[in-house]
Parts: sequence; structure tokens; C-alpha cells
Amino acid sequence: MKVLAKSRAEVGLWAEERPVPEIGPEDVLIKVAKTGICGTDIHIWNWDDWAARTVPVGLVTGHEFAGEIVAMGAQVQGLSIGQRCSGEGHLIGKLSRQSRAGKFHLDPATRGIGVNEPGAFAEYLRLPAFNVVPLPDVIDDEIGAILDPLGNAVHTALSFDLIGEDVLITGAGPIGIMAAAVARHVGARHVVITDVNPVRLALAAQVADVTPVNVTVEDLRSVMGRLKMSEGFDVGMEMSGNQQALDQMIEA
Repeated sequence: MKVLAKSRAEVGLWAEERPVPEIGPEDVLIKVAKTGICGTDIHIWNWDDWAARTVPVGLVTGHEFAGEIVAMGAQVQGLSIGQRCSGEGHLIGKLSRQSRAGKFHLDPATRGIGVNEPGAFAEYLRLPAFNVVPLPDVIDDEIGAILDPLGNAVHTALSFDLIGEDVLITGAGPIGIMAAAVARHVGARHVVITDVNPVRLALAAQVADVTPVNVTVEDLRSVMGRLKMSEGFDVGMEMSGNQQALDQMIEA
């Protein structure tokens, strides 16, 4: 099968031919239809310090995907051949205290597809059936392939009671824009999203009824005045990874 692999310890990914993965009794084999490109994949492409100490050379990368189940292990139940799906990219152990308590996100044995284990930039992906997320017909493959960042946005936004609140989101990347859309959908009053990239801010305004702010041009205090906000923002979500953005959020 064709794959994109981190074949060398340098910038780039390489197209290669690899064997189709063999599945175990609790696994499924997925024919990949669509993939998303995460910021993690950019780090791996650039081969920065994090990637160099984390990702094994030769690994097939990618962890955002949608596809179709084409084979199943003998012990798999509740799924079927031909079923469309996405999947959770964190592979956990089942023996730790955390996993046995249902706190799978805290399992110390967690490994990521496309980071520690062979990933989705391939024609076929092996995945434990436990990790499969079936896709209904109303969710197409392009949306199915971005459930990972959408889940981040939804989980973060719905950690707060947003009805009637004034929300500040710093960073108009995919997760920031999705979080802004969620905040607006559930009933926030003002949703302000900041960035320094006018293209991303324009996209945010297309996706949802939000107030985009280019912080290189406009100050947050003036935006608050324009929106007749007298007491600052009620909820802040930092989605940029930028210290200056975090500082501005705290000040606002």
C-alpha cells in the first residue's frame, strides 16, 4: 500500500510502499478515504526538537481520518464490514488503574497513531475496535476526518456555561474557529476571536456570527467598548499557544 512516512531524520515526509497492516483478534482494518493535517503533523514534517525525541524514524504519520472497515478480527462485535468510521487516535492499555476506572485519557501506557504507532497517512490503517467511531450517513468523510480537532473544540467550549456570556477566543486556527462556532451555537452573547492572520479571521467570520479581531490593528479594549462590554469577558479559551495572546486574554 502507499503511505507517507517519516523515513529520514530531517524535514519532510516520503511516499513509500508498505505492506497492508495485519490485524489482531480485537482490531479492524480501515480503508482510509480522507485525512486531516494536524499541527502535530507539521511538527513531524519540520522535524523540530519535540518530533526528533518523540517520533521513530520510519513511522507512517497522520491521525485524523475517515474511512471504511474492510476487515475485522474474530473477537470484534458491534461493527460490520463496509461500515464507515473515524476513530480515536490514542491507543490505551486496559490494565492500568486509570483505564479500569474509565479514565482512559489518564492511562500511562497511551500511545498515539501517527506519533508512536503507524498512522493514517496510508491506504489502510489498523485500529483497535475499541477506538472505532462509526459515522452515520449524514456525516460525510471530510467532516469525519476532522472529528479529532472538533472534539477538542466541543470539549473545551462545553466545559463552561456559555448562555448569555461574553467569550474571548485567542487563535483562529481550526480548533479556535470550531470553538467559536460552538459558543455561538449554544447561546453566548458576544464571541470575539483574535488572531494576526487576516485570512483566518475572515474564515472565522464566514463559519459563525463572531467578532474577528486582528490584534496587530485593533486593541481588545476598544473592541470591548464597541460591543458595549463594561466588565470584561466571562470566558476565555486560549487556542493559539502564544504567550502574548494569553497575557492579553488575562488582561481582558
